[in-house]
Amino acid sequence: MTNMKSVLILGSGPNVIQARDWDLSVFDHILVINNAWAVRPDWDEMIHPEDFPEERRPATLTTNQKITTADEYVPAQNQYGGFIYAGGTMAFTAAYWALASLKPSALAFLGCDMVYPTAGNTHFYGTGTADPLRPDITLQSIEAKSARLMIFAAIQDCAVVNLSSDKSRLVYPRSRVNELAHMVPAPDYYDNDIAGLARQRETELGYMVPSGRYWEHEDEFDAAALRGIDALWLKAARYEFAQSRVA
Repeated sequence: MTNMKSVLILGSGPNVIQARDWDLSVFDHILVINNAWAVRPDWDEMIHPEDFPEERRPATLTTNQKITTADEYVPAQNQYGGFIYAGGTMAFTAAYWALASLKPSALAFLGCDMVYPTAGNTHFYGTGTADPLRPDITLQSIEAKSARLMIFAAIQDCAVVNLSSDKSRLVYPRSRVNELAHMVPAPDYYDNDIAGLARQRETELGYMVPSGRYWEHEDEFDAAALRGIDALWLKAARYEFAQSRVA
């Protein structure tokens, strides 16, 4: 599972059903989060948290499919600073896992906008729990966590885009499937010096829970200090510039 070029991450947002009709042959690997395995049958890998119900998992797998659990993705995410800094939602966990295990040159999201309507379906399968909206010290700024991921990907020469055309909390440039061959990690999307400062502040703060169960230690973390680091990541990613490119 090395030398992958393009990876698609499918979440459970309502717009993920668009992918049912797409030609996804441009992707080398399709990584589905939680219930998104039901969107289409040709996925390669499913990733889910420890508490994902057994009855909502696929009953059978093809010889080309695998399921990735916390035993694998927690150590991988720890390589990128851990859940406190990377963000405790499966969209980011899936992406860091992909960066660690697949080494892609392109990473695309669909169904991961993390914007939830107050009426109507919140997920492609109906109404579900909006995981990123829960009170969580790691998700004070989803935009900052997405900016951080984009920068870590760029450091690995991996471009990150959002295939959604809907409102999104991801700060990534928008793209279409037929444009993916031209994707490159844009150096003007982030400031290396500010990104370095953000990483330095993370190291100085030293928040790491090797087990990944950071919620068991939440009272040990300074929310204001984490907000300060979030602000640095947004500044490093030139957030306003990035947003101007996704209109």
